[in-house]
Amino acid sequence: MADRIGVINQGELIIVEGKELLMRNLGKKQLTLTLRHQLASIPPGLSAWHLALADDGYSLVYSFDTQEEETGIAELLRAIGEHGIEFKDLRSSESSLEDIFVSLVHQPKGTLA
Repeated sequence: MADRIGVINQGELIIVEGKELLMRNLGKKQLTLTLRHQLASIPPGLSAWHLALADDGYSLVYSFDTQEEETGIAELLRAIGEHGIEFKDLRSSESSLEDIFVSLVHQPKGTLA
């Protein structure tokens, strides 16, 4: 496996970075909560977490930065309970190198942070 990764988009080298740094800076972690009961919408009291509700209403997805001192997960789980939302499963996942590559080549030129 390579130590450094370069991404070329339409003949232009858009990034060269070490794998670990690339994953840390551009990757995302997500917590997905599978709900016991369908939600029609996210309660306004949970807006601080910028949650996404799955189309079927049975999953809440929270994207977070693992580099932050506090991820907000404990507070989110407490707030979900306070709103009477029950979940039956949770899982965490993180971006793959493929996910990062796809996001890089699909963003407009000159927007790489």
